[in-house]
Amino acid sequence: METTETFRGLESRASGRVYETADPTELPDDADHLEATYDYDAIDPETFLDGSGGSVVDDGEPAVAGHWRYDALLPFPASTGLSASEGSTPLVPTERLADELGVASVYVKDEGRNPTGTVLDRGLSVAMTAVAGVAADREVEPLACASPGNAGQSMAAYAGRADLRSYAFVPSRCAFSNKAMTNVHGGDMRVVGGRYPDAAAAVDDQLETDYTDLNEFATPYRHEGIKTVAFELVADLGDAPDAVVVPTGTGEVLAGVYKGFAELARIGAIDAVPRLVAAQASGCAPIAAAIERGLDEPEPWSTPDTICGELEIPDPAGGREALEAIEESGGTAVTADDEDVLASAVAVAQNEVIEMGAAGGAAPAGAWELAEEDYFDGDETVVLLNTDAGLKTPDVLRSHLMGQGV
Repeated sequence: METTETFRGLESRASGRVYETADPTELPDDADHLEATYDYDAIDPETFLDGSGGSVVDDGEPAVAGHWRYDALLPFPASTGLSASEGSTPLVPTERLADELGVASVYVKDEGRNPTGTVLDRGLSVAMTAVAGVAADREVEPLACASPGNAGQSMAAYAGRADLRSYAFVPSRCAFSNKAMTNVHGGDMRVVGGRYPDAAAAVDDQLETDYTDLNEFATPYRHEGIKTVAFELVADLGDAPDAVVVPTGTGEVLAGVYKGFAELARIGAIDAVPRLVAAQASGCAPIAAAIERGLDEPEPWSTPDTICGELEIPDPAGGREALEAIEESGGTAVTADDEDVLASAVAVAQNEVIEMGAAGGAAPAGAWELAEEDYFDGDETVVLLNTDAGLKTPDVLRSHLMGQGV
């Protein structure tokens, strides 16, 4: 498996030990929650941010599109990346939102523009590159993950590109668009009665064979790809924003975005990590509850109930990482009722053109809650992360309007 010159190995969060390999299957079972680590001293912050410090450069300019131009801080070179030009998503200024929130500026980072309409494409691109890199030497099929919907669809898309067989286990509440497109991409899908934990439990129950686990944090590369959101934000803004509001379910997106900013601070590209805010649905908010109670790790949410399926994760695999990201960035967590989340997604669509999925609506809803709590001083640059496209959940958004008599 070819790796970048700066990649140093996989570091265990528990022990701090660095394993000099890019293949997590070579490691002992107790080396869980691994992080890719790099020779940070070898990276020039200026050339890194403009993409010209990557491994594929033509006449001083990056010769690859999307997030792979930042491969100096990715495990694998862009030349081997399994990619559909994910990343390079628009950063859209929204003056009305800035006025309403009472801050200097608000931008929406529109991750709905990724190949399958989700920020998770960034991570699955990197994770599938790792799998494809070892597929010639050992059996990796089938690939499997449990998912509220988006990750399963994304996995199927990248597995199809790699000509590998994949199984997505989704709860019956999964959006029809995810179910349909998982099959369209050539992936196998198992619909499991109940909610996300039931889908997660079904993976081992129904797959009577060894499989490659592509669940968040089972592979160290999903949140590793997502960290490139932070790289693009700083490259586009010229500096780090003051706050980033992130719709949060499993914790992988929040943890990934934090890692990206932390690495930029480590190489001297920014002075400080911005405040990170986890935005959760009030019907399933284990991370927000842990912040309120001062816990080091979230407790499982006993009765999850939100129509925003991507946010209905009662026992998040990345809960501890999310809490650390919030604490170390000086951020917080906020909750909003489903009606407010959906109303926020609709309001952004009607006033700012951008189509947000139900989960993405948690970002503006959370920002409005923060404004009501006087969280902002008034001079901040705030980024709202739209995690998925409106066409993921058009029926949910339309039902909300119908409930309003529209």
